[in-house]
Amino acid sequence: MTSEPSARTAEPAAYAERLHAPWWMWPAAAGLGGLLATEIWMGSDGLRAWVPFVVLLPLSALLPWWLGRIRIAVTATELRVDDARLPVSAVADAVALDADGRREVLGVGSHPLAFVIQRPWIRGAVQVVLDDPADPTPFWVISTRRPVELATALLAARRNG
Repeated sequence: MTSEPSARTAEPAAYAERLHAPWWMWPAAAGLGGLLATEIWMGSDGLRAWVPFVVLLPLSALLPWWLGRIRIAVTATELRVDDARLPVSAVADAVALDADGRREVLGVGSHPLAFVIQRPWIRGAVQVVLDDPADPTPFWVISTRRPVELATALLAARRNG
């Protein structure tokens, strides 16, 4: 009896990051949820006195969590950004961008077919230039707190793969 390896084995990541929401977003969301609940309540009694607070305050905590759910990982074979996958063989170059470079790439240097995962509270980014004639996407722009490390990991995976 032989055991076959599982079709989905976990590959170790050369780079991993999660784009968490900043600390100030949590109290801001709770404040907005409380303000909206108070507006709905407005001195009423009965269900309108407590239901808005029970519903809107927990929902306001979901917004920063949802905005900070994006994960980035570079393995030996692919770049993973949330549920998007890019084989490292399709990477032509990876350029680390500071705040001004990100603004340029997303502004005047933008392309309508570019794949963009951008978080405004994160200053750095990486532009991943693609080399795949079958794919109309010219490049990816990914927000990251450590752009140099992400670009280095991508280029190293491309060289080794």
